Amino acid sequence: MKNKGKRLNQYVEDYVVFDLETTGIRQDLDEIIEISALKVRGHQVTEEYSTLVNPGRRIPRGATAVNGITDEMVKDAPEIADALADFLEFIGDDILVGHNIHTFDLGFIRRDALDILGTEIKNDYIDTLYLSRQCLTELSHHRLSDVAEHFHISTKGAHRALNDCVMNQKCYEELGKVWQERKKTEPEVYCPKCGAEMVKRRGQYGEFYGCSNFPNCRGTRKR
Repeated sequence: MKNKGKRLNQYVEDYVVFDLETTGIRQDLDEIIEISALKVRGHQVTEEYSTLVNPGRRIPRGATAVNGITDEMVKDAPEIADALADFLEFIGDDILVGHNIHTFDLGFIRRDALDILGTEIKNDYIDTLYLSRQCLTELSHHRLSDVAEHFHISTKGAHRALNDCVMNQKCYEELGKVWQERKKTEPEVYCPKCGAEMVKRRGQYGEFYGCSNFPNCRGTRKR
């Protein structure tokens, strides 16, 4: 997939935040069982898309224990071809926002879009996991629930796709405020290896700049 969108590390006012629930974490074996998305214009949610997906197989107990989705719930749900086609129509060319989508959600979406619909996902995207690492260096963990709790945002209903979209949309707006303030005082530093923006991090020996494309790029430089 050579036409993948670029990962951005910034704040934008117009975007689509999305989230998936799946039968497991392996992109070579597992299937999507829920897709949800919120369209945002000028900080405000304007449209919503959400559907369960029939994966054509039993949902493992371990997955149900995490997200609460059962075989009974998805038995009359659309199959992935229909659900994904509707999702792609919903997102259009918008910038996508999500938590850990760089390594997880986008992998499932790109796989099924190519294999089932014969199309590539070319949307640029913002992963709030990376943005949190850049903006909230004081946090020791950057799970969505950690970011939400930092901003006093409710985590009720976590691990259902639409609830996580709502939570993450609020987190992204708060992260955007922090990002904009940091931009006023911190110089832009670019990675000598790949050219991506470098972000300030704290390590064993103090603060340093690390590539925002980590772990794909491990470029660093001292402050």
